[in-house]
Amino acid sequence: MIDAKYGVMMLQMTAENKSKMIYWASGIVSICGIIFEVLFGALGSYILGDGVKQYTLTISIFLTGMGIGASFSERITKNLILSFVWIEFLVAIIGGFSSFTMFGITAFLPGGSDALFLYMVTFIIGALTGVELPVLIRKANDLGVALNKSTARVLFSDYAGGLIGGLLFVFLLRPEFGMVKTAFFVGLINLSVALFILWMFREEIKGWKKHGFAGISIGVVLIGGLFFGEELAFSFEQKMYRDPIIYMDESKYQKIVLTKDQGDTRLFLNGGLQFSSTDEYRYHEVLVHPVMSQVDSHDQILVLGGGDGLVVRELLKYNDIQNITLVDLDPAVVNLAKNNHHLLNLNENALSHDKVHIIHQDAFQFLESTTRQYDVIIVDLPDPNNEGLNKLYTWEFYSLIRNRLEPTGATMVQATSPVFAPKVYWTISKTIESTGMKVENFHVDIPSFGNWGFVMAGRNPVRTEELVVEVETKFLTSEMIIGLTKFGKDEDSYIEEKGNLLVLKPNTLIDPHLIQKYEDAWNNY
Repeated sequence: MIDAKYGVMMLQMTAENKSKMIYWASGIVSICGIIFEVLFGALGSYILGDGVKQYTLTISIFLTGMGIGASFSERITKNLILSFVWIEFLVAIIGGFSSFTMFGITAFLPGGSDALFLYMVTFIIGALTGVELPVLIRKANDLGVALNKSTARVLFSDYAGGLIGGLLFVFLLRPEFGMVKTAFFVGLINLSVALFILWMFREEIKGWKKHGFAGISIGVVLIGGLFFGEELAFSFEQKMYRDPIIYMDESKYQKIVLTKDQGDTRLFLNGGLQFSSTDEYRYHEVLVHPVMSQVDSHDQILVLGGGDGLVVRELLKYNDIQNITLVDLDPAVVNLAKNNHHLLNLNENALSHDKVHIIHQDAFQFLESTTRQYDVIIVDLPDPNNEGLNKLYTWEFYSLIRNRLEPTGATMVQATSPVFAPKVYWTISKTIESTGMKVENFHVDIPSFGNWGFVMAGRNPVRTEELVVEVETKFLTSEMIIGLTKFGKDEDSYIEEKGNLLVLKPNTLIDPHLIQKYEDAWNNY
């Protein structure tokens, strides 16, 4: 009698332990699921652009996959543990190789293949994740846990795991491992959970050893990917750039790539070209010297963006400047510009000058918080290809710039290409003008970029005929400035057809229509 009771107690304890393992398993695979979800969003943002669009699509597709997977799970009524194990095997191998494969497809297959692959793998991992939880809930119920309790506990583990996964990706995995190693590492976690559950329930599974051998084989492949996949992916990524990569880093905010070939050094941020050393002086001379001629005082200068130091290099040619405040969000870019000898040769160590004060802050937030007035504000920010950058091209942002200018001050804004993206360029001009400032439009041919546009603005009209170049330059002369304000038919034909700029609405935080205009324009180039 005692032996019988002892046996029952042991069975109950075993069932209780197994149910606890199921809850732990559900929490861990949920962590992995949310990491894969945000990883796919990050991949799309980096390779395909428009972070908000890519995160929206990947989250939507992932959740749709989960719903379909949960519906499909109704058909799994037998061999619940073995089904869960093989689901995790599939998540491990597909998810583990997702980033690696994405870079390969981007490098070797036609445009659009990478987007198709990303959305497909997002759906597959979402569907497999959707199957996981109902299977675990059903198994917990089979172990004697009431259905309402098993559902609540597994879902709690799932939701709590989701929070942990998101935090791990943002603060640990992405900055420390990068996107390729993170995928392999998380795949190994899924695999480890599957092998542990397989061992815990081995007495229920016929031929469990062969399933374990399959899992171990997958593990060997994933470990190989963890140690060697990033190096291969680097060779894939190299094909995305024209010249050999000499520096690569993934900061908290963006991927930084420096290339060099035959004396041409190029800086890329999230895949977008920032400058080529062969012709960057054309861009920076036009961005700086006309606006410096527009104002009478050069005491206080503000540079928004420009972490590469090239704008500051041009500004330091003016001896009457008292202070240059440079606001750049990413310390990694500034540190590169201050320490990499390729960039130091270009910017002439400008960022270490005692007149230069660097602040690492969002440009919008800086303008909201500062009370200082500036004689010149130079805006050298990346193009408005996502929501985070779009806010720096809005009526609200340019209003803050207007308010931070001295009454006789002026600003110069880089404004994309009037040839490749005319609606974008003229919308930016219209948005600046809508703040009440007087504007003048400039453009210049830059071989590495094409024809590029700028907008000068201030409370006073721009004295185009009086602008002169007072410092040494490689390209710009006083006689050229008036010509930079003249646009060809293909650059202002949109205005001629529609009549002034009345058909273009200012870009605002509430109505960020500039993003779609930008995407539509650059899809053709």
